[in-house]
Amino acid sequence: MARTDLLILDDWGPEKLNDDQRRDLLEIIEDRYEMRSTIVTSQVPVDHWYDMIGNPTIADAVLDRLVHNAYRIELSGESLRKQKAVTTNQTTLA
Repeated sequence: MARTDLLILDDWGPEKLNDDQRRDLLEIIEDRYEMRSTIVTSQVPVDHWYDMIGNPTIADAVLDRLVHNAYRIELSGESLRKQKAVTTNQTTLA
């Protein structure tokens, strides 16, 4: 994964990481730091990522490498999936 130009971690954070996952995440992020691009998408706010990672020392290391050199895009508003479901339901009822 260190040589992949772009790594996308999609929908990151719905469950807490176990010990192996924490170490793997740190190793991956560390290997890629300032060398390759990484995109992380999550519905969990960044200030809750410490809880998701589950170890403050590892969380500090991961977030230091991810957040401080990142472009952050925070979306607001209703989910596009919800809007699509409403449109689909209206079409079905018609």
